Amino acid sequence: MELKETTHDHSGVHNLAFQNDSEGVDVVNPKGLGDNSQRIKNSQTKRTVHTNQEDEYINIESDLHENNHDSVDDEQPRLKGHLEKKYDKACEFCKKHKTRIRHVIYGILIIGYLAVVIAACSLNFQRALPLFIITVLAIFFICWDFLIAKYEDKIAAFFSPGERYLEKQWFWLKWVLCAAFVITIICWLIFDTAKQGSRQLISFGGLVMYVFLMFIFSKHPTRVVWRPVFSGIGMQFILGLLILRTKVGFDVFNWLGIQVQTFLEYSDTGAKFVFGEKYTDHFFAFKVLPIVVFFSTVMSMLYHVGFMQWLVGKVGWIMQIFMATTPVESLVAAGNIFVGQTESPLLVRPYLPHITKSELHAVMTAGFSTIAGSVLGAYISFGVSASHLLTASVMSAPASLATSKLFWPETEKPKVTLSSGLQMAKGESNNLLEAASQGASTSILLVANIAVNLISFLALLAFLDSALSWVGNLFDYPQLNFENICAYVFMPFSFMMGVDWEDSFIVGGLLGYKTFFNEFVAYERLSKLIHNREKGGSMYINGVKQYMTVRSEVIATYALCGFANFGSLGLVIGGLTSIAPSKKKEIAGGAFRAMIAGTVACFMTACVAGMLAVPGVEVPCPILLGNAFNSTDFPTNSTELVECCQQLFTSINHSREIFPGGNDSLSSWKGCCRILDRPAFHCT
Repeated sequence: MELKETTHDHSGVHNLAFQNDSEGVDVVNPKGLGDNSQRIKNSQTKRTVHTNQEDEYINIESDLHENNHDSVDDEQPRLKGHLEKKYDKACEFCKKHKTRIRHVIYGILIIGYLAVVIAACSLNFQRALPLFIITVLAIFFICWDFLIAKYEDKIAAFFSPGERYLEKQWFWLKWVLCAAFVITIICWLIFDTAKQGSRQLISFGGLVMYVFLMFIFSKHPTRVVWRPVFSGIGMQFILGLLILRTKVGFDVFNWLGIQVQTFLEYSDTGAKFVFGEKYTDHFFAFKVLPIVVFFSTVMSMLYHVGFMQWLVGKVGWIMQIFMATTPVESLVAAGNIFVGQTESPLLVRPYLPHITKSELHAVMTAGFSTIAGSVLGAYISFGVSASHLLTASVMSAPASLATSKLFWPETEKPKVTLSSGLQMAKGESNNLLEAASQGASTSILLVANIAVNLISFLALLAFLDSALSWVGNLFDYPQLNFENICAYVFMPFSFMMGVDWEDSFIVGGLLGYKTFFNEFVAYERLSKLIHNREKGGSMYINGVKQYMTVRSEVIATYALCGFANFGSLGLVIGGLTSIAPSKKKEIAGGAFRAMIAGTVACFMTACVAGMLAVPGVEVPCPILLGNAFNSTDFPTNSTELVECCQQLFTSINHSREIFPGGNDSLSSWKGCCRILDRPAFHCT
């Protein structure tokens, strides 16, 4: 259609307002026909649908004219009924006072919840103690967020004089703090060594050794800022001290571990429905992998409601304040406690193209030194201690920043520095059910990745062991396999963590599995060693040690708790490159160093655990007493033996029963009498 001009002459009207492009047909009135006939022709022309080269050209004027008629009909006044008027007034009132109404509803719900808490505490406070603690923490953080949001400027102004004073006196004050820190460590080591033995000194020496090695091979040794390094190690030590040495901290994390384990067992309901009653016959496929699906679903729901963003923000803020790290690397390190190494950077995705090389290295190191919450449940299902896995996940976050800033110090000026302006990404789901569905769907790739990697790695491991055994057989050493090679390589590192020398060979092999394959294979081997210890029996069979001490198991649990392996190396490079394509060169260049830093961060966490862990009895008391007193030589007096003998006599006092086992129990009883020198009442 082309819009042409309209010309007038004496003979009539020559109207070319609408002209067909393909045929060139004009609407002409040479004989001066009446206006009515002309309008009819024009109306017919307007309503014609012209087709040119398979495109449809439709005149819209008639549709607009008809729509105008419809709108006029709709806009005709109509009398409203009595109920409709009342409804409109109610809607206006709600819109006008919606803020007050919302506050009233929230107030009623809060009062009802507090009434439930008070009623539960009054009935049985011990039973309602977890609910009471959760309520107190929720009230504290709600009040904290309210005060910070409303009075942040006033609070900052109140503390600004003290901050200025510290800045003026910081030159000599930092040396006083360092001296006090060193003196405290020395005194603690002296008293703790006198009480617990000298094994903790080896772990402390290992921690110093790893820091020294990272400093020697640092990217810029002369540019190292020591505050993040010492602050990260200090946070590790404080967390470990609270969790592993205090009764309250140990009980809290032990309770959390039990609750997590109980919570993950609910995945059995779905697994049983889908795979049948005998789903545990295929333990890993139908018992372990459904836990990953269940945990991924829950995490997606928590992200949708905003709880995970809030929690990650709080943990990241604490690390940023104490360690003086930038907001981006602090948030990513905090996020890696709960999610995986490719999911955590998504929290700060808009800022990744603007971070420095050191910050990018810290982001990758944080992913390598921690594990995701989804696979945490799988490791717990293997039989690994839930409380130690939770502790390792928390302690490795500050360790990752410490090792990263030591291995690749900051040499540029960070661009993203305002934590208040840092916005974390939110979930894409519209409601809670959609979030749950997306979490379950997202886990499909993770579950498939875990399954195919284990199939391929275990098959490859079997082939390598067979090939190495064949090579070793040529030199009369058929025991040669991949685990033995890794054990010899990593044996010094495991010993410096505090592992017993007899167990360092086994732990070295586990570290090799974790580094060259993945942590799933390593934890699966560790779970077998744990089950062998719990069953008891001979510690050596054909010269091969069947299980380790509890202390060695604990240290190995912390050392293996990270994604630092060659398989994850490609995953991190691919994942971060897709998020920040402009940083592709820097990601590829720093990924291997980040993997080494993540491995060392796990080793440092294991050293701290070795310094602080005080395990109980290594093997069950009946087995320990039976092995000790059935031998020809009288056993040496050890702490574990004395503890088991005390348990034996305590059980007799209370229940008049001794450990089952017939003659073995009698020999244990007589041996304990000689060790403890009990009265004749017990030893007759």
